Parts: sequence; structure tokens; C-alpha cells
Amino acid sequence: MKGSQPPGSASFLEARIALPFLLTALIWGSTWLVIKGQLGTVPPSWSVTWRFAGATIGMFALALVRRERLWPGWAVVRLAAVIGVATFCCNFQFVYRAEGYLTSGLVAVIFALLMVPNAVLARLLLGQPITRGFLGGSAVALLGIALLMLHEYRVAPQGGNVPLGAGLVLLALACASLGNVLQASPALRGVSAFVLLAWALLLGALADFALAWILSGPPVFEWTARYGLSVAYLALFGSVLTFPLYNLLLRELGPGRAAYNGVLVPVVAMGLSTLFEGFRWSPLTVAGAALALVGLVLALRARKPAR
Repeated sequence: MKGSQPPGSASFLEARIALPFLLTALIWGSTWLVIKGQLGTVPPSWSVTWRFAGATIGMFALALVRRERLWPGWAVVRLAAVIGVATFCCNFQFVYRAEGYLTSGLVAVIFALLMVPNAVLARLLLGQPITRGFLGGSAVALLGIALLMLHEYRVAPQGGNVPLGAGLVLLALACASLGNVLQASPALRGVSAFVLLAWALLLGALADFALAWILSGPPVFEWTARYGLSVAYLALFGSVLTFPLYNLLLRELGPGRAAYNGVLVPVVAMGLSTLFEGFRWSPLTVAGAALALVGLVLALRARKPAR
């Protein structure tokens, strides 16, 4: 019975897991292009703030429509604050700045490494096992990611500070991983994902607002249809729709396996780049994408803990 399954033991082949997994990968694969398009007039800190301010309103509205109890108690709010600052402030502040130095594809590729800190932190903090199948699949997927990264490094603009950009993404990874593992903690399994995320988004957005004002001065917004639609897309589709689905994956698959969502994201991002940016596939990118997908399948089929 599903109710008897221990945390993190759900099968990827179940429709209730596979559909959210694929949907979040498809949507998040598109957000990298949208984020890249926001760089320019509006400082990155304010773009992050507007995204999560909109997402906060949307998530609380969704919780109200679902007739959720909005006040979860101080213990949950304190955890939501840590999740919000780590995931919706620090993580995205680093990501938006990284895109100033790297192509969106390379940022997406590096972010696929999220599965590594997620698995390690889940082992240390939650006691979730790292299986042999997961390790083997991860090795194959990481090789594929390395090939994709090599391609993106070769096509990166001349004069770009790739090491600095990569360092910013790694900092974002650490923050995102902390938020991911906390969402999967036993203390929050009985809490509505919508209520938890609403408070995390609110507290993260407040941290974004304070940081943006400190770093970039008074609020800045680009009053154009293109920018407004990009904020709405990231807030509603890239946040309100997908974060509850990803929270389900974190709770049911465990942080390590849920992060394999990020292996599909750069492949989706490159596919969209092929359609809209004239990206050209090479033998290197084809091999990298294939290995990443094979590793994903191998790791997600692993069910029994390594002995």
C-alpha cells in the first residue's frame, strides 16, 4: 500500500510521480531562456524579487482556493523561513548573476549536479540510503553532463568569466540543496505543501526585497509587455505550478532522486534553444544528452539500498 511506503521509496514509474517529474522538467527547462531575457534594465536582485512576490500572491491564493489552514504554527514558519531564504533568495540571487557570465544552457547543465549534494545531505540529515544503482546511474549521468558542459564551455562568449559564473552556480546549488532536503524532512511531511511553500515564498521574497534595496537601490521595474509577461510566467508557471509538484517529488522520491529532474532540464533547455535560438547539435551534445538520459533511467530504477 502507498501509505506504508517509507519516505523516498516511491517508484518513478507511478503516474502520480512520472507526470509531475516530466512537467516540472519541461517548464523549468524553459525558464532558463526567460531568465536570460530579463537581464538588462532591471537589476537581477529586483527581477528575483518581482518573481517571488508574484509567486507568493499566487501560492496563498491557491491555498485559499483549496481551503487550506493558512497558519501552520511557529515551528513550521521557522523552517519555512530557512527554506525561503535558502531556496527563493540565495539560490536564485546567485543563479541570476551567474547568467551574466555564462550561457543559459551552461547554467542549466551545472545545476543538474544538484542530485549530488541532495543525495549527500539526505543521507546525513534524513538517513536516506544511497543505493548502488543510484551511484551507477549518477556516474553515467554525470559523464553526460560533463560532455554537455564541455560543449557549452567551448561556445561561451569570448571574454566571459566562466569560472566566476560556475562558482556562483555552485553556491546556488548548495542553497537549493539545503532547501530541498528540509522540504523532505519528516517534520514537514504532515504539512500542506501549498501552505509551506506560501510561507517560504513570502519570507524568501521579503529577504529578496531587502537584499535588492541594499545592493541595487530603490525598486526598478521595466514597464514593457515582454518583461511583465516574463515575470508572470516565472511566477505562475515556473513557481506556483511547479514548486508544489517538486515538493511532492522531494517527499515521495527523496531529495537525491527528485534532483534527477535537473538532468532532464538542460536537455529540454537545449531543445528549446534549437527551436528559438538556432542551437546546433553536435556529436558531443548528442552523446552527452543520451548519457544523461540513460543515467537518469538507471538511477531511478534503483530501489534497494546498497549493502
